[in-house]
Amino acid sequence: MGVERTIESGVRTLHLYLAKQTVAALLMTIAVFTFVLLLGNVLKEIMVLLVNQQASFGTLLKAVALLMPYVLAFALPMGMLTASLLVFGRFSADQELTAARAGGVSLVSLIMPVVLMSIFVSGLSALMTLEIAPKCRVLYKELLYRAGLERAATFLPEDQFVDSLPGYILYVGEREGNLLKDVLIYELEDEVTVKKISASEGTLTIDAGSESANLDLRNVIMERRNVTSPGRGGGSVDEEENLDTEMAAVRVEPVFRLDAEGNRVEWHVVKMKAFRLGPFPLRASAREIGKPRLSWMSFRELLTEIKALEASGVDPTPARVQLHRQVAFSFASIGFTLIGIPLGIRAHRRETSVGIAIALVLVLFYYGFLILAQSLDTHAEFHPHLILWIPNLVFQAGGAALIWRSNRS
Repeated sequence: MGVERTIESGVRTLHLYLAKQTVAALLMTIAVFTFVLLLGNVLKEIMVLLVNQQASFGTLLKAVALLMPYVLAFALPMGMLTASLLVFGRFSADQELTAARAGGVSLVSLIMPVVLMSIFVSGLSALMTLEIAPKCRVLYKELLYRAGLERAATFLPEDQFVDSLPGYILYVGEREGNLLKDVLIYELEDEVTVKKISASEGTLTIDAGSESANLDLRNVIMERRNVTSPGRGGGSVDEEENLDTEMAAVRVEPVFRLDAEGNRVEWHVVKMKAFRLGPFPLRASAREIGKPRLSWMSFRELLTEIKALEASGVDPTPARVQLHRQVAFSFASIGFTLIGIPLGIRAHRRETSVGIAIALVLVLFYYGFLILAQSLDTHAEFHPHLILWIPNLVFQAGGAALIWRSNRS
């Protein structure tokens, strides 16, 4: 009885030791992966706005908070994999595993706390992936959009041609807040320039109620082009059509040229002190939120979407792929842990770099199947939603087989 108590006490001590080591490694790796993934998203979308004074520091903090669940959904499984590799790699390299097994403790018994931890992490990952992260992603996009509404000049960046407004191409040479300088506006019709407006300065004003913008320009020169065949006279400028706002000192100067085909191109040049152009729909240039993308939908929203598509006779394969992707990825932590434990033991290395390198290879393998399934989401005949489960089955079955072999040896 005394010997059994000693063994049980030793097993509990080992369990506590491995659990502490795994939690410490898990927190460290999650912190690293979260920082890297957040940095990529922040640099891509938020930091540019902050540097250009198009978003406040408070908006940056809110954006990071909303991105956190989305990033954690990816960082948790990756952290569990890396932690398993690091902990059991060191455990094996320091001969602690050999000593434990010499004392009659099986490998299966040793790894149970870590496996249970992986199930808990998988549940947390499912909560993030299926419910919290999609909602936060939508709120994140809405935050960026609202930040743009609050700072009208976001939609007219400095020294860039903006072609996101239907029928127009806009250019601003310099910008100081909402004050614009050296403004060029090309009004298009059938992808052909029919009107050019240039102004030395102007301001951009926002109507938040209608979500539209107006350009108030000063010292304006407007040019409108009419193409006529040889021998025909040119028309006249309809001032009521082109100059329908407050203005002063209007002067019309017709200019005639010939194009390469001999047609006469008549430019009517109109000069004025003030001119208002708009309203422009802001949603056209701010990535309309509207209905969220499939990748931004929660589990329940995807189920509703699939049912609605099926009722309409539309192939729901893209939505089904996204739903299975979320569910399958929720179980990734278990497969990563089962494959990470025996690989860490076999690697027999204490170096952190080795564990991280193996983890990256396994993650790339896993994501390869996600990318493959996503690329086939319009080909229902290949059943791409089932492809998403292959890496889980490979890691869980392969990990269980390797653990069984290591336990027997």
